[in-house]
Parts: sequence; C-alpha cells; structure tokens
Amino acid sequence: MISRRTLVATPAAVGLASAFRPRLARAQDAKLKIGFITTLSGPGGYLGQDIRDGFQLAIDLNDGKLGGTPVQLFVEDDAFKPAQAKEIADRFYKNEGIRLFTGIVFSNLLSAAVPELLDNDAIYVSANAGPSTFSGKDCHPNYYVVSWNNDSLHEAGGANAQRLGFKSVMLLAPNYQAGKDALTGFKRMFKGQVVKEIYTRLDQTDYAAEMAQIRDAKPDAVYQFHPGGLGIAFMRQYQQAGLLGQIAMTVAEPSMDNTIVTALGDAATGVTVASHWNTDFDNAANHRFVEAFMKKYNRIPTTYASQGYDAALAIAASLKGTGGKFSGPEAFRTAMVPAKFDSVRGYFAFGPNQHPIQNWYALEVQRGADGKNMLRTTGEVLSKYGDAYSAQCKL
Repeated sequence: MISRRTLVATPAAVGLASAFRPRLARAQDAKLKIGFITTLSGPGGYLGQDIRDGFQLAIDLNDGKLGGTPVQLFVEDDAFKPAQAKEIADRFYKNEGIRLFTGIVFSNLLSAAVPELLDNDAIYVSANAGPSTFSGKDCHPNYYVVSWNNDSLHEAGGANAQRLGFKSVMLLAPNYQAGKDALTGFKRMFKGQVVKEIYTRLDQTDYAAEMAQIRDAKPDAVYQFHPGGLGIAFMRQYQQAGLLGQIAMTVAEPSMDNTIVTALGDAATGVTVASHWNTDFDNAANHRFVEAFMKKYNRIPTTYASQGYDAALAIAASLKGTGGKFSGPEAFRTAMVPAKFDSVRGYFAFGPNQHPIQNWYALEVQRGADGKNMLRTTGEVLSKYGDAYSAQCKL
C-alpha cells in the first residue's frame, strides 16, 4: 500500500531524500528525465512495448518535448520481477536524479517499486497498473493513474455481462492483486449467479484442468482475465477444448486487445469486450494517434499503447501548466489534476483519488471488410464512471 508515513524514517528513505535536492537542482538546466520501468520480455512483453511506444510517439509528435519541455526517456525492462522493478526505480532515483516515473505494467511490480519513490517526493503517473489498494485510504498526492482502477474495468465487464442477459457466469483470473481486483469488480456489477471462481497461476500456460471444469459447470458464459500471452494461451485452449461457440465468453479489454485478436484469428470471433478505448473511436485525438502509431510502428495499436500515449499527454498538460518547469510535486499536482488534454478515449477527468472518470463501451470481435477479425464498438456500458474507492481517499 502507498503510505505517506511508512518509509520516511527508514535509512533507505533518508538516503533518497538527501539525494533529492542536489540532483534536482542540476537537472533543471537539462532535459527533464522520465524513468520508464516496464515489462519488455516474456509473455507480457508486448504490453510494455506498446505502452513505451505510445508514450514515445507523443514525444516524437511534439519534437522531443512534452508541454513545451524537452524530455529524455530512460527505459528499462523489469523482466516481470518485482525486485528488479524496485532496483531500477532506486537506481534511477539515486544515480540519475529522476523524479518523474511511469510505465509499469503489472500491479505487483508497482506495489514493490513505487511507494518509496512517492514518499521521497517523486511522482508516478500510471499508464496501466491500477491496484485497488492505492485507490482508497492509501492514496497519495504524488500518484496518478491515467488508465483505470483495476476493479473498474471489470465492473464494466460485469455491467456488460448483465447487459447481455447472462444468468450464470464462471470466473477465472490469475492469483495476484489485479486478478483478485478483477473478480471483485465483476461481482460488484453482475447480478446473476457466479457458478465458480478459479484463480490460475500467473505463470500458467496449460489450462486443461480449467477447461474441464468449465465444461462440467455449463455456465451461460465465461468471464476471464488473462492479459497478454496468458490470454492468447487461454483462448487457444478454449477453442481446442471445443468450448468456443458452445459457451459464450465475455471479457474486459486486457483479455482481448488487438494483438490477441490478431494472434487468435477465428478463435476470437464473437467474444464480447468491455473497454474504455478502441481504434474506431471517432474523435480527432484518436484519429491522429491511430494514424501516427500505425505509420511509425506498422501495427495496430492496443489499449496499452493508447494509455501510454494518454499518459504522456497528461504529463505534457501538467508541464505546460507549470510553465515548463518541474519544480516539485505540489506544482505538478496543481497543473495535473484539471486534466487539460484531449484523451484518445474521449471524455476523461481525474476523480478525487487521481484515478480516471471515463466512459466504458461494449466491443465485439467481428469480421472486418478485409476478412480479418477486428474489435468493433457496439454500444456504451457506463457513462462518466469512476471507481468504488475514491470516497475513501482524502487528499
């Protein structure tokens, strides 16, 4: 959990605090350094790659600047290891004098790397991970989330399942903080019967036992949260088990992004998705982002790329509001909270806990004009929706 009190008296924290002043002073005449810690290898590697590429695109489209401020991005792979994420964060802070961070994909890595930074006057702007533990009473004035609260995207998933008329659902998610938040969020909005909850391993690749349990339970639908490579493996085995087309599947966007859709081909057809963004959103900011991303990287952007891009725009808005100066967390926060940027998802505002208030939509995997599957937006699920924890946050 993020605490403003926990770490300030520790020797490590004292060391970080003493390092803060001279490093910050020297950095004022150079480019603003941004520490980008993310997962670039393993099954979840493309998630971090897309966040990085979306963030970098925003910098490139503005001639190497954010909000008129020249920036330098320091990127390192945490290899999906909490200890490595923390080591990188500490090294960036102490050796490079970095005070502004982003990029972490997974909630357990954020929980390991970020609290000590915040308690030593650094700022973290999340472009993906949004653990519930950091949304309520343990919120922090130096912590911002541009993506979602972990529960909220699955609350949208539960609302979408309710909208689709399912009466019974089986739930599956990896056994870590985001997986637990996922099923909690879904159940908060779904009013039907949950026939069973299964927590899979975070490093699992064989889901044969889970497929057998789904077949035996015979729910109206399966709701599963398996991001990145885990989601590809789960869906392929769902098809191989003969369940595709027999038992409906509905998910939130991390389980069916554009990379997963492309990798799965026919195995993804008909899956319904709750999402806060899609390539077909009709607004000027999104048109510019999608066109520029595909031109630069020659691939369809995912939600992760859109969040990396929006995180950069949010930071740019704050820097513009401070006149291009990064003088500390209070001035940054005063300029950041109004969220004066055009999000690719359309409506966006920061709630009381500095997490998003945004709209959620229903998507479906359908055949495009070229015969390939694509995610098509079919309706709205929730309007200007925040999260269940913001009332507990006292900033």
